[in-house]
Amino acid sequence: MYCLTRSQSAGSLIAKGLLILLLFFTATVAASGADNTPEYTMQCEGIERTYRLHIPEHMPENGPLVVVLHGYGNPRPGVFNETADRHLFAACYPVGEKDSRGKACWNVGYPFQQDMAIDDVEFLSQLVHHLQLKHGFSNRNLFLAGMSNGGEMCYQIAAQRPDLFAAVAPISGLMMEWLYKSDHSTQPVPLFEIHGTNDKTSAWEGDPDNSGGWGEYLPVPLAVHFCVAKNRCTVMQTDTIIGKAPNRRQIVRHRFSGGLNGSEVWLYEVIGAGHSWFWEDMDTGEELWSFFSRFMEKRDKR
Repeated sequence: MYCLTRSQSAGSLIAKGLLILLLFFTATVAASGADNTPEYTMQCEGIERTYRLHIPEHMPENGPLVVVLHGYGNPRPGVFNETADRHLFAACYPVGEKDSRGKACWNVGYPFQQDMAIDDVEFLSQLVHHLQLKHGFSNRNLFLAGMSNGGEMCYQIAAQRPDLFAAVAPISGLMMEWLYKSDHSTQPVPLFEIHGTNDKTSAWEGDPDNSGGWGEYLPVPLAVHFCVAKNRCTVMQTDTIIGKAPNRRQIVRHRFSGGLNGSEVWLYEVIGAGHSWFWEDMDTGEELWSFFSRFMEKRDKR
């Protein structure tokens, strides 16, 4: 009886020991991930704003910077770190301020954001300048990507600060109707949209009546073709590829080139896909970098 009890006690101690080791390992990995993309703050218009930053080892001086904007209420720091490590660019993940619903977001003029006084265009402008001064990043090879709500901010930045980024990439993003009607900019901004045709949140066919509650916005093809016209693209190429297993969705690639200053506009139409970053259909990071890198300048304009 004594031996049985002792055996049970030893087994319990071993189990507890293994649990402690597992928790220690998990905490260490989590801490390592956090260290890999540490959090910083900066002041902007009297508000303390938060961002995370990943700088690959052996990144060259004056290296490129990609700013990545999260979707509505869904910060995802680190999503482009592996791509950044492969191609040696810094990846910054700013965090939007919370709205009246308590959701971290970008102020793009949704109806329920009317009480928000946050100017995120100004914040992103100051953030880029702050990072350039602090880390010596390129003053020309700057790129912006954003998913959903962050995608809407990509369109807004292209319209209101076309001089800030060399190219932008909205993912499952939309052009708000108010922005479309107020955009009088003429400076070309290369743009790459990836969008699912079965997106129930950011509808491919648009929402002219605000039935979804996000405000009126354009059909995705119309928004992209507006950008094509503004960039003065003169060449159109279209092909279809098959995405990754197991979905193996068709991806129709529309590529418009020959624009002002060599600008291009791309649209990847993912047939049957929903509201997504599309990692299950492609290596989204690689696709974005293949687009951004087309607009890299070998030398900064100092």
